[in-house]
Amino acid sequence: MKKMVGWTLTLATLLIGGVIYYFITLSLYEPSKDAFDFPVPKNAELVQENEQGKSYDWSKASEENGIPFGYELVLKSNGWKRGEREGASVFYTKGNHKIDLISTTKHLDILKVN
Repeated sequence: MKKMVGWTLTLATLLIGGVIYYFITLSLYEPSKDAFDFPVPKNAELVQENEQGKSYDWSKASEENGIPFGYELVLKSNGWKRGEREGASVFYTKGNHKIDLISTTKHLDILKVN
């Protein structure tokens, strides 16, 4: 009986922890109105903008490791599918929309692809 209670508590803790992580992660991003509602980190600082897209300074961006797992989770939960990767550039698609997400050291570019 004690083993069953232990496993139940462990499973419940993991489940609740996962739900909390998911909702906290979602709250850190907001949809970009001019890039097909592609999620953008709220704490990223806009440094440049043109008709193709926007560039941000973001401390969590990395060229070697790409974007954090939490950002990947948010993109997936918002319906964006990860496509091919070319160096620091990763393509994401949702329906007919395509975004080129370029992650370099502390810098993020979100570009619309025609």
